Amino acid sequence: MTASPRTIRVLVVDDSALMRKLIPQLLERDSAIHVIGTAMDGEFALKKIEELRPDVITLDLEMPRMDGIETLRKMVHHQVPVVVVSSHSREGASSTFKALHMGAFDFVAKPENVLSENMGEIAAELIQKIKAASISKPANRSLPKPSGAVQMKIQRAVPGPASRVVAIGISTGGPNSLEYMLSHLPAEFPAAILVVQHMPPGFTETFARRLNDNCALEVKEAQSGDLLAAGHVLVCPGDRHMRVRRMPLGDVVVLSDDAKVNGHRPSVDVLFRSAAEEFGPDAVGLLMTGMGEDGAEGLGELKAAGALTIAQDEASSVVFGMPRAAIERGYATRVVSLESLANTLIAQCGLHRPLPSRDLFPVRSAGQL
Repeated sequence: MTASPRTIRVLVVDDSALMRKLIPQLLERDSAIHVIGTAMDGEFALKKIEELRPDVITLDLEMPRMDGIETLRKMVHHQVPVVVVSSHSREGASSTFKALHMGAFDFVAKPENVLSENMGEIAAELIQKIKAASISKPANRSLPKPSGAVQMKIQRAVPGPASRVVAIGISTGGPNSLEYMLSHLPAEFPAAILVVQHMPPGFTETFARRLNDNCALEVKEAQSGDLLAAGHVLVCPGDRHMRVRRMPLGDVVVLSDDAKVNGHRPSVDVLFRSAAEEFGPDAVGLLMTGMGEDGAEGLGELKAAGALTIAQDEASSVVFGMPRAAIERGYATRVVSLESLANTLIAQCGLHRPLPSRDLFPVRSAGQL
């Protein structure tokens, strides 16, 4: 007789009385989750964490008395995983990335209309992330930056053509992991980088600006027609798909509103498949931390087209779902730790100036499959 799954005990923290009623209703659609209490601000939350010992907390960031950021700062010793429930505003997005940097597990965009037809999707996403948070490793609250300041960006009057295209798929745990990796790449990196990060609309522009402020590469949210240029990173906007196209006047990205793939828009598989079709062996596919299987089959198509395919290793992944799916199907040519990904890309893309070893963690797991 198999043991029944453990019930996940959740504390809901939100200053809105409506949300304190709605979120428990959404969560208790799943019998594996039990909401053990609610709190209207951070001060009440800290008391209830001590009293109730929840497995996971959902946390609003904009609250009176003690907001979500201060709450995270004061609960650092509790090691309780936190899923942020964030507003769609620019201020809300900025606070969300600060919370993720401080150790929050992931976030869900707060519904703008509680009568919306997509409330079922929001509920499913929140339930999925709470379940993943409940079995996650303790948060790596702040991945170290390379020693010294971020390199000065090289000012290019006309960006040079890219020698290769690096397509990256990433989800849960992505913002901190991607920032860490990109901050180790030099401004003269010769490839163009394309990123699909599972993220709702209203957040990707702020995410791209944060990356641009913290690395030597030029980073922006992608627009249809953007040229692929060396040392430039294009982040797919939320709720759009991103493909690449080879054109007579230059290689470009094309955005679309096509149907979701693997339950996602943007989908990693969409980007990977187009990179395989258009660039073949001149592409590099990288699948990083994240829930689910999006990107696994696309990585297989990249491998079949002659591209180098890389998966982040389990030890350095916040959630090993996406890389694991690709590795188990034999689609990852190499399995590399987060700490070694930048040097791997530099070696593959032909920049013969490896980063100083003092800037890297010791390698925990890297090698060929």
